[in-house]
Amino acid sequence: MRPTRLLAAVLAAATFAAPASAYKVGLVFDVGGRGDKSFNDAAYRGLERAKKELGVDVDYIEPSEAADRENALRQFASGPFDMVIGIGFIFTDDINRVAKAFPTKPFAGVDYAITPGKDLPPNVVALKFREQESSFLGGVIAALTSKTHVIGFVGGMDTPLIHKFEAGFKAGAAWADPKVKILSAYAGVTPEAFKDPSKGKELALSQIGQGADVIYHASGSTGLGVFEAAREKHILAIGVDSDQYKDAPGYVLTSITKQVDTAVYNTVKAAMSGKPLKGIIELGLKEKGVDYVYDEHNKGLIPAAARAKAEEARKLIVAGKIKVPAK
Repeated sequence: MRPTRLLAAVLAAATFAAPASAYKVGLVFDVGGRGDKSFNDAAYRGLERAKKELGVDVDYIEPSEAADRENALRQFASGPFDMVIGIGFIFTDDINRVAKAFPTKPFAGVDYAITPGKDLPPNVVALKFREQESSFLGGVIAALTSKTHVIGFVGGMDTPLIHKFEAGFKAGAAWADPKVKILSAYAGVTPEAFKDPSKGKELALSQIGQGADVIYHASGSTGLGVFEAAREKHILAIGVDSDQYKDAPGYVLTSITKQVDTAVYNTVKAAMSGKPLKGIIELGLKEKGVDYVYDEHNKGLIPAAARAKAEEARKLIVAGKIKVPAK
């Protein structure tokens, strides 16, 4: 199945009609849950926006164990909910099983993991992002901001999804400064690696000890430890998924964002209006589904040359003149 590039184009034909009563949406959070100040909180913002602007009834579950993910999805699917959303790639198999058991109910999976040659269930929409593209811009900014010419990457779970962040970051840094040294480390190989701030701090301190003065994390709440190390050692960090400047004011160079909130909101809105929830929706720089933060809080931290080079890279990526690696 070919990924669809424009959200509006994919959500064009009607298959699911909203009931006359209030539309009900159940959302199951990823590891780390609400309060991660990153991925899950972005999804929650989208859910709250749908509640406020569309009048939907919403509920959510924060699963504590792996088995709880499928149970939570089934709880919503078997109840009075018109749509079920799972946040995070680890939900992929769970969504597949539950969606097949409830074929008339629409499901959405944020960061759903696509298996080549295997079709999605017909009632599932996969919401995906080209995180490598925005990470490329982050790499450009990091390389051209660093004074030591050593930068770092801290990932959460060592998995193909997080490899996209790392690959894009490394490619962007090398494009901007071929001589830059890039350090890389992961917090673990299980989903728990996304909620271990102590490990994040440990990895960041190790990279700082090797000369890194800018560190990008893609690790959920584990990244809060990276911010703590940045404050202690007076280096700069790069946040992920949401604008994380407030977590370490003056030490967050930028944040590599993906508009999970907008994707969740638009998908709920489409379902309510009777449009299809199936297939693959993929959002990158061109669709404004990913980006980096540049505003009144952090623009004083980003050198003018780094900003200009990042914007040059943006244009080249959108035009297809730079192909950003995903692994």
